[in-house]
Amino acid sequence: MARKFLYVVAVCLVLFVAARLALTFWSDELTELTFVPSGEFETRPAKPEGDWDAPAMWVARPGLQNDPAQWLPEGASTAPVGSARAAIFFVHPTSYMEKAHWNAPLDDEDANNRAALFTQTMASAFTAAGDVWAPRYRQATIGAFFTARPEAQQALDLAYGDLESAFAVFLRENPEGPIVLVGHSQGALLLRRLLRDHVAGTPVAARVAAAYLPGWPVSLDHDLPKMGLPQCTSDNQAGCVLSWLSVADPADTSALTAGYLRQTGLDGQKLDGSPFLCTNPLIGAQDGAADARANTGTLVPDFAEKTGTLAPQVVPAACELDNFLHIGAPPKLELGDYVLPGNNYHVYDILLFWENLRADARKRLTAWLAAQDEAPEESAPKVKAVG
Repeated sequence: MARKFLYVVAVCLVLFVAARLALTFWSDELTELTFVPSGEFETRPAKPEGDWDAPAMWVARPGLQNDPAQWLPEGASTAPVGSARAAIFFVHPTSYMEKAHWNAPLDDEDANNRAALFTQTMASAFTAAGDVWAPRYRQATIGAFFTARPEAQQALDLAYGDLESAFAVFLRENPEGPIVLVGHSQGALLLRRLLRDHVAGTPVAARVAAAYLPGWPVSLDHDLPKMGLPQCTSDNQAGCVLSWLSVADPADTSALTAGYLRQTGLDGQKLDGSPFLCTNPLIGAQDGAADARANTGTLVPDFAEKTGTLAPQVVPAACELDNFLHIGAPPKLELGDYVLPGNNYHVYDILLFWENLRADARKRLTAWLAAQDEAPEESAPKVKAVG
């Protein structure tokens, strides 16, 4: 037991300390030396959709044994028995920290353990609205985000191809009924593209109860118009997009802004200072502010023990003119040592508002069902259980 405890501590420290260092030296040569693979991109064949028929290709899905998304902290809200359920497609953030490859091998034990931990603490926030499907994918290594080398985009393209195949299986297994899309960080970056290519202008768009993309900027001018869904402007709106980047005050967002401006929008254009979407999870709407009384539960994680507790009415939130979600002074919670430079709470984008997001997803599911003129507690997408 002690050995397992030390192992979990070690892998978590590698992940978060590496991220802290990378952001500290965002543009320095040290970042590239430390995190960016020195070798050329390894061309790998696309994986067929059928690969995702195997339960082993999913971090979480209905019927999977030891599904991390099924974890709940004490006091978490639950949907009433017999409630409507959505199918939730969750794309986990970067969990591969090595520079040996541009893309994570699917059998990398450390990356897979971290992906399970992310799914446990993040995807679980949405399970009051439905069942989580979280695919494994050959994610780009963290170093791909600290270089302008063409291999970085090739790595993201390979990761995206895996998600396309997994999403096709997800849709095949859930051919009707509401769906919820969730991605964080690299997951949100790739999910933007998936919305453009496989949701916008298709029948799938009408099935989306909500799309949550925290941890990666969504340009209002260059991304959102291509994604086929509007931004959420109220908490009872269905079929819309939510996105935010969390910082505490005083915040130094210069490195984050510089990284954002290096990217290209979904329309292929440079972002050039385009404002990005800021949704306040405490009110479920674009922009706006709410004090800590509106926060029904921040998930305070214990990464070592792989558990956590809920702390209500501690963290406020306000979308400021810089498009970041400001949470006031650093919260007086034992969140660990994983706040990134500049008071960047990237790691905690979902955890800060965990219980509010459970309620938000339920409200948007109810709004979607009402728009379909269906009884909210009698509709559920069919899924096939797996062992």
